[in-house]
Amino acid sequence: MSSRRSRQSSSGSSRISDDQIIELVSKLQQFLPEIQTRHSSKASASKVLQETCNYIRSLNREVNDLSDRLSQLLSTTDTETPEAAIIRSLIM
Repeated sequence: MSSRRSRQSSSGSSRISDDQIIELVSKLQQFLPEIQTRHSSKASASKVLQETCNYIRSLNREVNDLSDRLSQLLSTTDTETPEAAIIRSLIM
């Protein structure tokens, strides 16, 4: 039997153990390029979560920039061309 504590959600219906948290943070860490490039296999959960937030913000900025570029491209393209249809499909 594990001596790890369980945490209860605010609804009180679900519990997650410390081991499960460690496993989830480890899985999350695998998706973060910033942590992977540092070869940091034992980053703290706090650091992993902070890097995750930073990475999501970065992706969001990139999506917004690409959307703006596509919108600008569409505004300068004849709206009846196949290229315009492709751009519209990417924006939608």
